[in-house]
Amino acid sequence: MVSVSKINLRQAVLNDQARLSNLIYFESHVHRHLDWRSPLDWLGSQEYWVLEQDGKLSAALACPSDPPGVAWIRLFAHDRTIAAWDAWSALWQAAHQQVVFSSRQLAAAITLQSWFGAILQQSGFALEQRIVILEHNLATELPPENILGLRPMTAADLPEVAALDVASFKPIWQNSQTSLQMAFAQAGLATVIEEKGRLLGYQISTSNPFGMHLARLAVAPDQQGRGLGQAIVRDLLRYAARNGLGRVTVNTQSDNQPSLALYQKLAFRLTGEEYPVYVHRPPQES
Repeated sequence: MVSVSKINLRQAVLNDQARLSNLIYFESHVHRHLDWRSPLDWLGSQEYWVLEQDGKLSAALACPSDPPGVAWIRLFAHDRTIAAWDAWSALWQAAHQQVVFSSRQLAAAITLQSWFGAILQQSGFALEQRIVILEHNLATELPPENILGLRPMTAADLPEVAALDVASFKPIWQNSQTSLQMAFAQAGLATVIEEKGRLLGYQISTSNPFGMHLARLAVAPDQQGRGLGQAIVRDLLRYAARNGLGRVTVNTQSDNQPSLALYQKLAFRLTGEEYPVYVHRPPQES
């Protein structure tokens, strides 16, 4: 057990990058958000703290707001010299005060490891829903199809894509234009459907050693029901099959019935993998 007098809590600075890298890549207790950015990319944010123990960086927590109003826990990590709960308690106290209490933002985390889920529950986080994974093995051959208005996404589309994203998702699942720009830069395939100069839907997918992952799909709320989402996904499946990419995966919320119905109609199958989503809401206005 480490005495409180030997621990220094402060905001992370750019000069912490090398020591944070060691913590992130060489320690076993590391939570990283499913993100387009590395935890190191968030350095400079006010919502990024480290714990020093006798001058040694031993733990870190980052939960910057993106999109506005939602502070996803992008990183929590600690080394073996400090207990997980001790590290979390000190760091979360600072984060809770600044992010949840003062700024009145929602804190959220997708937990990939049970040890972190247990810590969140002890800290008053509530289970919101679960993320489920579906996959398509590309065994079902799709015939060629000419989809009117479907074309590759360009960088010039990003402002309209971001506006469409905000209109299509609840605040907790929205992506900022900056995040979408980074997603686009990493895309294996990104497409949009437009009609009369207006973007009606888009998808961004990444490539990986096993195939492709449909990372983002949205159709304008007033255009849903026209089969645009199906058309976009079918085009992605044909692209993956044509390029021998093996499989296509996608994740969605376990309670998002329209999304699940769309993917299952297109022969995606649930893999059985699921990850809890925990949230900590700001106090109610008096």
